[in-house]
Formats: sequence, C-alpha cells, structure tokens
Amino acid sequence: MWDLLLTNLNAATMTPGGAPYGAGRDAAIAVHDGRIAWIGPRADLPDAAARETRDLEGRWVTPGLIDCHTHLVFGGNRAPEWERRLNGATYEEIARAGGGIQSTVDATRGASTEQLAEQALPRARALARRGVTTVEIKSGYGLEPGCERRMLEAAGLVGQAADLRVSRTLLAAHTVPKEYRDNRDAYVNLIIDRMIPQAASVADAVDAYCETIGFTPDEVDRIFTAARAHGLQVKLHAEQLSDQGGAALAARHQALSADHLEHLSPEGVAALAGAGTVAVLLPGAYYFLRDEKAPPVAALREAGVPMAVATDCNPGTSPLTDPLLAMNLACTLFRLTPEEALAGFTRNAARALGLHDRIGTLEPGKAADLAVWNIDEPAELAYWLGADLLAARYRDGRQTA
Repeated sequence: MWDLLLTNLNAATMTPGGAPYGAGRDAAIAVHDGRIAWIGPRADLPDAAARETRDLEGRWVTPGLIDCHTHLVFGGNRAPEWERRLNGATYEEIARAGGGIQSTVDATRGASTEQLAEQALPRARALARRGVTTVEIKSGYGLEPGCERRMLEAAGLVGQAADLRVSRTLLAAHTVPKEYRDNRDAYVNLIIDRMIPQAASVADAVDAYCETIGFTPDEVDRIFTAARAHGLQVKLHAEQLSDQGGAALAARHQALSADHLEHLSPEGVAALAGAGTVAVLLPGAYYFLRDEKAPPVAALREAGVPMAVATDCNPGTSPLTDPLLAMNLACTLFRLTPEEALAGFTRNAARALGLHDRIGTLEPGKAADLAVWNIDEPAELAYWLGADLLAARYRDGRQTA
C-alpha cells in the first residue's frame, strides 16, 4: 500500500532526452517510505491502494529545487557597506576601514553556533518558501578551526529547523585571514593539517577560491589532494575575476563542480567536459557586482557540460534568497533557456552536489522531494519576478509547506 497518492497534476520530471522539461500532463505520483514509488499518466495508474490521496487540481509538480552554492551561514550583514559603495566609496577604502570580508569574519567569529544558526534561519526559510528542498551551505567566514567547525554545525541546525536537506562544504580557503597575511603558507598548512581532518566528520566537500585575491592553483592543488585523502569531494570557485586555470585544476581532481566561470577559457570548457564536472552559474553575483563578462554559456552548451544555477547567497556579492529570480537572471543575463534554468536548479544541481542518484528528477526510487506550483507552464518559474508561485512543498513525501 502506498503512503500517498497525488493525482490530477502535470509533472515536469526534468528527466533528459524526452519531452521538454520531461513533462507529462494529467499525471499521478505515488509515494512510499519517502520515495517516489510510481509516476506516470493518471490513466495508467496501477490498481493499488493509498493511505491518502490528494487532488492537485491540475497544478504543476517539479522536483524540489536544489540551491547548490550558498554561503548561507554568516554573522552580521554588509548592507551599510553596500550603501557606502553606492555613494562613492571604493571597496579598498571600505576594506582599509575594517570592512569587506573581514567585517563578516569578525562578526562570524564572535557568534556561537546557535547564534549563527538563528541568523541564517530566515534566509533558509526564504529559500524554502520558493520551493527549495536541498541547499548547500559553505563555511568560509571563520578562517580558524573552531569557527569553521561552528559554521558547519550551524548549517546542520539550519537544515533541521527549516526542513531542508543540507550539503555542507568546508571553504576555509576563502581568503587568507589578517593574522596570516605575512605567512600564507602557514595558513594553507593549517587548512590541510587541522581544518580538513576535523571537517571530515561533518562536511561533504571542500571548496576553495582560486583567484588572484584568493588562493593560487598550487595552493588549491595541495588543499584538494588533502581533501580527497580524507574522503571528501571537492568543488572550486573558478575563473570569476580572471583565468587562473582553475577549471582545469578542478577537472584534474574530478571536482563535482566549478563555480562562477565568467573568465572560463576554451581549454577550461574542454577540461570540464572531459571530467564531467558541472559548471555552476551564479547570476546573482554577476548582477550585484555589475559585471560585464558573462560565462561562455554557448561554449558550455556545445561541449555538453551540465550547467547548474544557484543563488550564491552571501553578504558581500549576492544577498539573494530567491531561486526563481536566479533563474530569471540566468535567462536574461546569461541567455539560458527557461528549461535549462530549471534543470540548473534540479537535475544538474543534484549532480553538482553528488546527489543525482537520490534527488533532482521525478523518477521511481528517488526521494519524494517535490514542489507544487500555481502555474500554467513550467517556463513561468523563470518568467515571473517576485511572484508567490509555490502551492506546496514536500520533502521525503512529507508536506512541509
């Protein structure tokens, strides 16, 4: 006997290779033990009983959305600095006055695990109200072992409170903290010798910022080698401000994803394609920074590189908590199609987290993470700006909204 049967719905299964969006109209979905037990045309429903049946009145159902790149946990916020920049102050002036990422580090280091979770919870709930069922949360504003650990623990608390599936990523290689500016090699050693081993029990992956203002390819190579030795997956902030060969480095380490990619070279595209590494596009940061060089979407598409899309929610460059707006930005600024944008928040986002065998499409055996929408066509998810489209959200077959 099934636990739940949803009927009279249209399903955007997001399975590739068939109809656009993997769509099936007048469909039904059966759920048992938190997983999809059956999905297909309502006319083909097997003769099986369900403990509960719900009529969705012709609404569309998609996989629960997956935000595969966020910095959701941090202390304080930087709205005053943003206002100062709009009024003419430069980033360098703000940083010299103790602002910039250092201000977030100071606020984060001064907060307990519970305080960090409490501050992040409204952001997590905002994502959930837009259909997100899985979120990746990075550390990276502690930059010392105790605080990085607290950030990862806070991410777990946020997931429990907001009923979100959470993937946790250690981003200790976000920037070199001020106390190590004169001895950056010592900080890289700290990441390798202490932070990665202690994170192995709570994190799913290790990330790094490979950039002229971040970490060099050689430093990232050492960090990734250590991460893989501890059984952790890797992913990389790559080619956001310049081409450092980060995408090729990520590919050599079989990274789950390379993220940002505004300055990605043809060689980098080929490397990602060869490794099966997902390109994660972050249009919120592109918009917020008023960048003018977009990722090479056409080249990625032609090479068959899977493209995910994420909010990149963070206090400095993308204070964005709306995946639907991120989809629209990906379409209008990067020229993704609405179907590609939705794939970027479902099946390709699942692949970017190494969870594609569990979530990301509507198929038998996968988790019953579902989003139910008040729309007439799936393209509307990337079309409406700020509309409240979510009718219901299910995680593991339980309605949570």
